[in-house]
Amino acid sequence: MKVILIGKGELLAHMIECAIEANVEIAGVMRYERNTLSPLKLFFHDLFKTSHDLTLIKQHKLPEIKCKSANSDDFRKYLLKSNIDIMLVGTWREKIHKETFSMPKIGTVNIHPSLLPRYRGPNPYSQVIIRGEKKSGVTLHLMDENLDTGAILLQKEVDVLSNDTGKELRERTLTTAKSLITEFLERIQEEIIIPIQQNESKASYFGHLNEELKMLNFETKTAEELSAIVRAFHPWLPCYITVGNEFYTVNPYNFKIINNHNYRKVPGKIVDKDVTTNSLTIICKDGRAIKADKLKVYGIFKKPFTKKYLNKIEI
Repeated sequence: MKVILIGKGELLAHMIECAIEANVEIAGVMRYERNTLSPLKLFFHDLFKTSHDLTLIKQHKLPEIKCKSANSDDFRKYLLKSNIDIMLVGTWREKIHKETFSMPKIGTVNIHPSLLPRYRGPNPYSQVIIRGEKKSGVTLHLMDENLDTGAILLQKEVDVLSNDTGKELRERTLTTAKSLITEFLERIQEEIIIPIQQNESKASYFGHLNEELKMLNFETKTAEELSAIVRAFHPWLPCYITVGNEFYTVNPYNFKIINNHNYRKVPGKIVDKDVTTNSLTIICKDGRAIKADKLKVYGIFKKPFTKKYLNKIEI
């Protein structure tokens, strides 16, 4: 069986490792950076930034497809010449056209980090945390003309833990994805996997994160909502606490909900501070409080003087 792999970062690295483990022929690999960086930027990216996927490509002497787009004539000519069975896609910036995804003999298979049809869209890791889900997962599905709507081939669940940030959930999901990709590549060589159409009545789609949420609003959000936002946005976007004209960067691992009925229940009010730990405690919409430790004032020249700025805050 011959496959072509296109994708990004650690997921692409897992795809390469899975294909090797399943003993399929890798006819070509195309990296996400080919689609997003100019040739000059890509040169310096590869020169100074070690990446697991590129290391594997070089180590196993895999043919790297040097096309700018998966929808380009050059890429389609490569697919035609390679006469591949499957194209496996794991994180890709552009929408792949039917003229491309229909070329492999068996089909083009996308790896999506949610339990489809729920949480279609670009960042399920963050979206499931924001919405308090206890389960997420990985889905391998056939690619069609819409986003994340193709028939399902295989799925596995992933637990969403109460203290997960997007980083931990992504890491756990990628580990699950690796086992699922290996299973798929091994089974598809021995048996027919029946695609199952997605149940549209259970479908949900979430687009890119609302960046306005990173400016934490204690007057309109509950403690649980704020905690979820801070965890969900990490490591992609930092969140901030606004005090006067200053912004304080929040550490997602030092941000906790506390219950203290002695505090005055005024949402948005700072009720405690500690300059030894660079912390502020602030009342939320629901009357509970958030204590944020290890804050840093925003600004390259201000950051070293965080304690000085915190000292000025009146309670």
